[in-house]
Amino acid sequence: MNYLKEQTRKQFFGSCGVGLGSLALNQLLGTYSEAKHIPKIDPSNPMSSRKAPLKAKAKNVIYLFMAGAPSQLELFEHKPKLNELNGKAPPPSLLEGRRFAFLKGNEKLLGSTRKFQRHGQCGMTIGETMPHMGKIVDEVTWLRGMTTDVFNHGPAKLFMNTGFQAPGRPSMGSWVTYGLGSESSNLPGFVVLQSGPRGPRAGNSLWASGFLPTSFQGVPFRGKGDPILYLKSPEGMHRDRERKFYDTIRDLNQIRLDDVGDPEILTRINSYEMAYQMQSSAPELMDLSKESKKTMELYGAKQGESSFANNCILARRLIERGTRFVQLYHSNWDSHGGPGETLDKDFEKVCKDVDQASAALILDLKQRGLLEDTLVVWGGEFGRTPMGESRKTTGRDHHIDAFTVWMAGAGVKKGYIHGKTDELGFGIIDGKVHVHDLHATILHLLGFDHEQLTYRFQGREFRLTDVHGNIVREILS
Repeated sequence: MNYLKEQTRKQFFGSCGVGLGSLALNQLLGTYSEAKHIPKIDPSNPMSSRKAPLKAKAKNVIYLFMAGAPSQLELFEHKPKLNELNGKAPPPSLLEGRRFAFLKGNEKLLGSTRKFQRHGQCGMTIGETMPHMGKIVDEVTWLRGMTTDVFNHGPAKLFMNTGFQAPGRPSMGSWVTYGLGSESSNLPGFVVLQSGPRGPRAGNSLWASGFLPTSFQGVPFRGKGDPILYLKSPEGMHRDRERKFYDTIRDLNQIRLDDVGDPEILTRINSYEMAYQMQSSAPELMDLSKESKKTMELYGAKQGESSFANNCILARRLIERGTRFVQLYHSNWDSHGGPGETLDKDFEKVCKDVDQASAALILDLKQRGLLEDTLVVWGGEFGRTPMGESRKTTGRDHHIDAFTVWMAGAGVKKGYIHGKTDELGFGIIDGKVHVHDLHATILHLLGFDHEQLTYRFQGREFRLTDVHGNIVREILS
């Protein structure tokens, strides 16, 4: 056998001996084994489950990302003064020194035509387009003072997901699985589900692993059928024969790894093994026929469809099966007022797409006892301006100074409203939470000091929160 391996090595890869490749592998092994603030990672099984270094309230995350930025002024922020001043010019001091994506400076204030109602003991106001959301207000922490730095969609989505506005940094899901691994041996630890008319701007860089090993990148699943194309075995390939095929591929990859020490070969080995495991686990995951009629009706889901509602059920099923981080992207919330982006009919449609299923996910997780360990996050990349755009139809521009995100589940207060904006909904007057603060808080709930969960790259220690971030302790239960 050793002779065969040596000949295979020479025939296919050439003879490298001990050199830079082996040193690179040793460096990789050292990086994994010498990490001071996370448990040691076995590079041959990087997704093995690990215990957080600090006391954790949450062990899983479901992030419902509303791609395009939902208008908080139609959904969560009732502003009578803004309605009163509808059509009037905003105070000059409001716009001085501000930059917007599309506003020219001559736009008028735009009041909301939506009716609002207070819900629950916390008295949270919810717009009429989200009737189901009112059922969960007392399960949720409402962050009404969110702020970000970036006002264009792609960079802002990257900032919200990676802590940086340009591609190349690891996503939040990658950081979490780097720190904790996964409790599933036959499904990915970080899964991405998409719905809506198009994918999110910035694409797969939103769930990429950046400079972390690619074992920690997100795996996009399709919403119906095979979650990954070409997962099924070719016709005539039975299970035993396929096992031998994967074993042979593994041996060849191992030979190459021994020679050149490229750490990405370990990812390739692990990916082949995961694909083999998923041939049996994925069909079972995707089969919603086992869900009760009551559950399907709760979410507004339909068997065989690809929708946000179906994806919410899949997110719950993934968490039940040990997946660590599930992220759902739903578009299009980009309510500028152009074709397909109006604040009337188009906005109502996208609200209807997500309202019932978002609320159902919280109720379902709670009923199953999963909300105690699972953190659910809901929100987009920024908010919407109190000024309308100069278009024929109604719309609002991007707004970085104030928007709303909500969190529910493990470690956060129930029915708690944090943050307050001014009477026009333009700026924050209390309870400001920056994106870096949100990231620091999520990592804290998972059992990490955000300043210590780092990875050395290009001579410095990088982290999700860059050099910023404070835990929002007021929202912790």
